[in-house]
Amino acid sequence: MKKLLLSVIMATSALAAQAQNIQKGTYGYLYCHMSDRGEYTAYALSRDGYHYEDIIGGNPIMDPKEHARIEGGQRDAFITRAWNGKGYVMVTTDMCVAKSRKWDNYGIDLLKSDDLIHWTSVTFDYRKGTNIFSNPETESVYKDWSTINRVWAPQIFWDPNYVWENGEKGGYMIYYSMLNRPEEEYDRMYYSYADKSFTRLTQPKLLFDWGYATIDADINLLPDGLYHMLIKKEGGKPGIYTATSKNLTSGWSEPVENDYVSFEGRKKCEGSSAFQLIGDKTWRVAYIQYSDNPKHYRICEADENLRNFKNPVDIQGVTGPQHGSFMRLTKKEYKRLKKWSDKNRR
Repeated sequence: MKKLLLSVIMATSALAAQAQNIQKGTYGYLYCHMSDRGEYTAYALSRDGYHYEDIIGGNPIMDPKEHARIEGGQRDAFITRAWNGKGYVMVTTDMCVAKSRKWDNYGIDLLKSDDLIHWTSVTFDYRKGTNIFSNPETESVYKDWSTINRVWAPQIFWDPNYVWENGEKGGYMIYYSMLNRPEEEYDRMYYSYADKSFTRLTQPKLLFDWGYATIDADINLLPDGLYHMLIKKEGGKPGIYTATSKNLTSGWSEPVENDYVSFEGRKKCEGSSAFQLIGDKTWRVAYIQYSDNPKHYRICEADENLRNFKNPVDIQGVTGPQHGSFMRLTKKEYKRLKKWSDKNRR
C-alpha cells in the first residue's frame, strides 16, 4: 500500500513539473472567441459547457483597434489563467480580412488582465524583423522577415521548466503557424516564449514539419504524461487530427490517421479547442465547421485520451461563434462577468 501511494505521489509530482495551464473553477465556463459578426473578441458564459449566454450581446469585450495595432482586427482568441493563478493572459491573431481583403497578416497581440474585463496589450509586427524579439542575436528561421505572409492562431502553454538567458525559470510557450512564401512552401508550426510579464517574446523556432501545411494547433497535457495536440492538416488527407509527444517543443509524432474528426464528411473544419467538463475525465472538442452557409460551431465528445471522437452537436446560445477557446470559471468570476454584461446592456 505504501509503495502504491508513493508511486502515485511521484507520478503526480512528475506531472506537475511538466508544462500545463492552470485549471481552476467549478461553477461554469467562459467561451472566449472571435465573433463571426466581425473581427473582434467576444465572450459567452455557460453552466453546462453546451448552452451559452452572450456577454454584452455578443459585442466586442474590448476595442480591437486599440489592441490590434497592425490591422485593427482580432481573430482566434485564446485565453488562459496567468502562470501564478493571479490574472489572465490572452493571445489573438492581429488580422483584418474585411479591411485587407486577403488572408495574409503580419503579427500577433499579447494581452493580460486582472479581472477579465480590462486589458493591456503589446503587439508584435513580425515584418519588422528580429529586433522586436528579446533575443535578436539568435539564429533566425528566416532570412527576410519583411516578406512574412501569415502569423496565425497563437495559443499559450505555461512551461515552468523554460530557462531564460539570465537564469530565470518559467515562460509561456506561444505556438502558432507561420508562412513566408519566398522562403517556405506551406504553413508550418512554430513557437516562441513570452516572459512572466507577457510583454517580451523570443524569436520563433520550428516546432515540427510533416511535409505539408498545418494550422490551428491545440495542446493539452494528459494523465499519461504525454502532450496531446489537436491540429488541422491542410495537406495529405485534410481534417482535424491528433499527435503526441513526451516533450512540449520536440518529438511530435505523425498524426494518428485512423482516429480523427471524420464525421463531418467533406465539410471543412478548423480551430479546434479541447476542454473538460467539470468533474468529468473525458474531453469535449469544439471547432468551426466553416464550409456550409450558415457555418456551424460544433462540440463533440472524446474519451480520456482525446481519442474516439463522437456525437457532434451545435453550440447553443452564442451569436456568431467562431474560432476561440474555453476556460472554467469560479462563481465569483462568473457573477462578475454577468454583472458587467447586465450593466453594459442597459
